[in-house]
Amino acid sequence: MRKRNPAVMGTFYPSSEEDILDFIKSNLTQNNERIKARGIISPHAGYIYSGSCALKGYSRIIIPDTIIILGVNHRGIGKGFSVDSNDSWITPLGEVLIDKELSESIVKNSELFEYDEVASAYEHSIEVQLPLLKYFNKNIKIVPITIGVYELEKLLKAGKEIAGVVKDRDNILIIASSDMSHYVSEEYARRVDFLAIEEMKKISPESMFNTVVSHNISMCGLATITTLLSVLRELGVKNSEIVEYTNSGVITGDKSEVVAYLSMIFY
Repeated sequence: MRKRNPAVMGTFYPSSEEDILDFIKSNLTQNNERIKARGIISPHAGYIYSGSCALKGYSRIIIPDTIIILGVNHRGIGKGFSVDSNDSWITPLGEVLIDKELSESIVKNSELFEYDEVASAYEHSIEVQLPLLKYFNKNIKIVPITIGVYELEKLLKAGKEIAGVVKDRDNILIIASSDMSHYVSEEYARRVDFLAIEEMKKISPESMFNTVVSHNISMCGLATITTLLSVLRELGVKNSEIVEYTNSGVITGDKSEVVAYLSMIFY
């Protein structure tokens, strides 16, 4: 089996199972009413900054056995629409298997998606999600997809292609990994981020994409969120809920230059 080894373990999140479980239990807000969601936007910074926000999102929904994770290509390497070709990803909480049948179906039925392990080899945006997801469901299988394309029409098409594969399977969760505004004041981040969030609520990938571009919003997951919204619209999803919007200044105390984080679910 080809296994993808952790790239940011010990930096973005703890390297031991015990320390991860301690972090989760210390930050987890008990939520007895979980809903079945089709999609979620989840942040991907170091756990000290965004881990609590991600946990709040995941604790609000039922984590199914099958998950497609759309990750940012921060390094700009590998294929533009990269479906990871490994068999599993290693985490401190154990291996997470790739759903080979689903990944093969996506590649086979797509003009955009290609197998590639380079794009995600050192990428943190998918990796940091896995220990949290595995805590909620130890049986998860994933399809890791790293997107490094920022052309609206291609992102819309990518969403349609994924929707075409999963339309008859309502037990698949799709995650768009993204942080929001980077290195701006807390006040400015909130003002511009909510321009984009309002369009996310409408599940309108075109208007969200154009809002981010026209206002030069520095969220890193423009491609992942646009693709997610395209999938959700194709699947007929209508509802959304902001679980939490926060920023790094809550931890550092510096509100003049923050990175903002969003957990938002769609159902």
